[in-house]
Amino acid sequence: MFSVFHPAGGVLLAALGLLVPRLSFASLSVPDIPHIAGYFGTKTRYEEVNPHLLRDPLSADPSVLRPPPAEHCSPVHLTAVIRHGSRYPTLKNIRRIRKLSELVRTEASRASGGSEGWLQDIRNSWEAWYTEDMDGQLVTKGWDDLRQLASRLASVFPSLLSEENVRKKRVRFLTSSKHRCVSSVEAFQEGLQRRWGRHDAEPEYSHKVDDELMRFFDRCRGYVEGVENNRTALLEVEKFKHGEEMEGVRRRMADRLGLPHHRLTPDLVEAAFFLCSYELAIKNVHSPWCFLFDESDSKVLEYKSDLKQYWKRSHGHEINSLSSCPLFHHVFRTLDRAGRPRRSTEASPEPASILVGHAETLLPLLSLLGLFKDQTPPTATNYDSQHGRRFRTSRIVPYAANLLFVLYDCQRGPRLQLLVNESPVRFPGLEAEDAPLYRDVRATYRHLLDGCDFHRECEGGRRAERLTRSSERDRAQ
Repeated sequence: MFSVFHPAGGVLLAALGLLVPRLSFASLSVPDIPHIAGYFGTKTRYEEVNPHLLRDPLSADPSVLRPPPAEHCSPVHLTAVIRHGSRYPTLKNIRRIRKLSELVRTEASRASGGSEGWLQDIRNSWEAWYTEDMDGQLVTKGWDDLRQLASRLASVFPSLLSEENVRKKRVRFLTSSKHRCVSSVEAFQEGLQRRWGRHDAEPEYSHKVDDELMRFFDRCRGYVEGVENNRTALLEVEKFKHGEEMEGVRRRMADRLGLPHHRLTPDLVEAAFFLCSYELAIKNVHSPWCFLFDESDSKVLEYKSDLKQYWKRSHGHEINSLSSCPLFHHVFRTLDRAGRPRRSTEASPEPASILVGHAETLLPLLSLLGLFKDQTPPTATNYDSQHGRRFRTSRIVPYAANLLFVLYDCQRGPRLQLLVNESPVRFPGLEAEDAPLYRDVRATYRHLLDGCDFHRECEGGRRAERLTRSSERDRAQ
């Protein structure tokens, strides 16, 4: 069994030996899953999107590959953009969890709350075991997420993710510098090696850290100044945070805990909600904190999370998606090389490219491609009309989320298929086919392939001006 932190990370928790047995996903049976497990936004387990994996985490479905049945086609290249696996809370949320736990322990225990068993568990037996040195590190379940994903992809693409291709370094592995991403790309490679029967051998890793591609958002000044450090860019989130729906959730949670309403802030409400998600994703248990929320509460909290991701990382501001231009161009340059006609004497192009990053890596790229965009943007005031929205991060970017570009060699020329979380998704404007001709895909994105210059889009004043216009246009829709 692997420890929560891989030895290559060089950091071990003092109490790790006590925690590891409880954190091993593989050693536990399927738990009583909380009824709110599908509403945790970016903190959702991958299994909530693909429930069949709870029964068999290695089950793969080759039928998701859908080139035209009338043409003879074979996959010749796979580019996979993957989010890291399940992780510990980041430092900010660990501190909120501690604050919430102390509040409940010292004040709810003396209040007039109910006597339900789950409430007694929270008051008397639950311990805030999260420590600050965990800060976003990959957990054992996160290693499993990527190992299992690798095995499934190798099953669907045996000629591309083959032992020979990986051993001869024909498959490229790139990752963000964050520890959880480095651990994830290592876990992916371990998953491939285990599939080849190399269970006892020392894992072999070969990957490159590339933050220019996988953390492009840090380098885009227009994004950092115009959105990330601009308080007005997330006004819709702040309004909803203190609006009617969130206020209702806050009051109901305070009543269930037997706390005075004023002692419970919106941030602490969210901390309790995420505690339920962390306990499930990390320890595979149905936490007593989950009973604080019914389904309607969870939908409100999911919407609050989606508002943040929409306005901070996705369609809400134009610069959010344009910041991903370097990754967009990298993907299409790779596809161009893989689909280019070759003479028999030329070396084959790389059969696969595995790129590991963050939800913040995937969402801007998905937005640039025009995916998951609703006709009416989500705002602080239209919650009731957004229940059927396409932009649900719980479904789009759970832990281990993936965007797969599959290039086929077909009789009429190269074709390209898109999959999100291992399920087919059609290109906007090319909805008639699952795998349109690659030249038609390139024509659809010609404006981005010929433009979308990172330095021009991300430099200063011009970007800020376009950000304002984009925001005003979206609010007017």
